[in-house]
Amino acid sequence: MIKAFQLEWLKIRNYKVFWILLGLYLLALVIISSFGVFFLEWLKAQGADFEGIDPTIIPIYDFPDIWQNTTYLASFLKVLLAFIVIISVNNDQSYLTLRQNVIDGISKKEFLMSKLMLIVFLALTSACFLFLAGLINGSIYSHVQGVTYIFSELEFLAAYCYDIIVYCTLAFLLTLLIKKTGFVIIVLFLYTMMFEPILAAVFEFNNYFEGSLWEAMVPYFPIKSLNNLIPVPFPRYFFQEIVDDVPMNAVAISTVWLSFYLGSIYFLLSRRDLK
Repeated sequence: MIKAFQLEWLKIRNYKVFWILLGLYLLALVIISSFGVFFLEWLKAQGADFEGIDPTIIPIYDFPDIWQNTTYLASFLKVLLAFIVIISVNNDQSYLTLRQNVIDGISKKEFLMSKLMLIVFLALTSACFLFLAGLINGSIYSHVQGVTYIFSELEFLAAYCYDIIVYCTLAFLLTLLIKKTGFVIIVLFLYTMMFEPILAAVFEFNNYFEGSLWEAMVPYFPIKSLNNLIPVPFPRYFFQEIVDDVPMNAVAISTVWLSFYLGSIYFLLSRRDLK
């Protein structure tokens, strides 16, 4: 595994596009994990109140709720990390790096492991960065402090990390299938943000499909299962009941999809002619 990561590191360490995209992603994480305070201040300045409650006292940064709140918002940014994976895989195909690796004695399995190490690196970096951002924001704005509260519900950070791994592995597979960076980015973005969400909404909220097999299948959709890893947290501030833990059924479904992606990637690499 160390050799696999070293192989990938040699490719990306001087690649400016990688560092620019990663930097933009981390900057977006800072913005999205910190904008809540400014948004609540803006609501107050506009004269908004919630049944007489000052919006700035809504405890969105309280420990341990901050972990679910920030990871839910940050999960919408994972597509930026997928772009890094898409570009990395496509470069190896376009510039025949994979072929040269095989000629140099590096197996296709090791190539697969090198890309998986890149994905895991991106996921862990993101989770650690979000943990630090949450720790800073929580230390400043949380109404409750203490080790017990701070380190409670950190499973949402683990779910966030896993979300990135599964999603970027899907991006890896699509890049091997389509081979064109622009097309892969468009397909992944449209499917993630439009096609599957619209289809899922039709099956879930159209009375015609109520109680049908189609409605029951929605949680098994690839993106829907990932979105279900971190349930929507904000209705709790409007006194509505929410799911405040990581659903194990979503983890299981996502794991099945991850296994499918990995199996498909290995099959494509093992059958592909590199000449």
